[in-house]
Amino acid sequence: MTKPRSPTRWATDISSVLNKVFGLNHFPVSVSDVALDLSKDWFPDDPLSLIQGENLPGFDGALLPAPSGRKGWGILYNNAITSKGRINFTLAHEFGHYLIHRLSFPNGLRCSQDDVVRWDSAYRQIEQEANTFAAYLLMPLDDYRRQIDTRTAATFELLGHCADRYEVSLVAATLRWLLFTERRAVLVLSREGYILWARSSKAALKSGVFIRTSGLAVPVPDASAAAYPDTFADARKGIEHPPGVWFPEPCQEMCIVSENYDFTISLIQLPPSSGACSFAADEDEEPEALGDRIRRIHNI
Repeated sequence: MTKPRSPTRWATDISSVLNKVFGLNHFPVSVSDVALDLSKDWFPDDPLSLIQGENLPGFDGALLPAPSGRKGWGILYNNAITSKGRINFTLAHEFGHYLIHRLSFPNGLRCSQDDVVRWDSAYRQIEQEANTFAAYLLMPLDDYRRQIDTRTAATFELLGHCADRYEVSLVAATLRWLLFTERRAVLVLSREGYILWARSSKAALKSGVFIRTSGLAVPVPDASAAAYPDTFADARKGIEHPPGVWFPEPCQEMCIVSENYDFTISLIQLPPSSGACSFAADEDEEPEALGDRIRRIHNI
């Protein structure tokens, strides 16, 4: 029996096709065109025949079978969504459902915010797989590494370039960078003085630099740019903090307020490792899947 292709394998295979047909600079990925064309080539008896926005209260997107008597599938996204990055990720997510899950769910899938956020959801595993597919399709690591070297410190300008290139949000682009960078860095999202969640790079995790927020009300440090983002003129470019602000060692914090999502984004970068440290942390905590985190930022 042939083993089903994994979400990352599906995304990698499609990226290889796009590289051959359009070259290495085929970004941002036109998910609608790719999904319609490839589904007709690969699954002519069961293709995607419709992708469009609809009034979908309570849902970001849906994968639905064609009406009785017709073959194929349709992808719908909530037309109340205004963010191009969010729409792009939703389309890629539903395309992932089509490739990976349509045979197991012949009645289709409707992706609500609860299905993504709730860890006890019956759809938890398949949502994670669709999210992983979307992240790898939109932001292939080989191309991302060509934009920012693994040893290069990030700036919001560099990350913003990647967000524009892949047509994703700044947070999504930053999360992807954290996956491969050799730098010690921590992304923190906060609102009204409290941390919503945080994500560390692998290098930061290995040195014990991480922030645990699950089930906790963790305030941002009083001396941080996140506490008073409007008072730091250079917060976007980076503020140098002495030891004891975020962690027991010096760090740089870049900070920006996202008006679209009403939260503050802080990217904290530290010098090469000089020992383990943590801030309200639990080193046994499993990092959340990248795609899930990207989806969650739109539901905060």
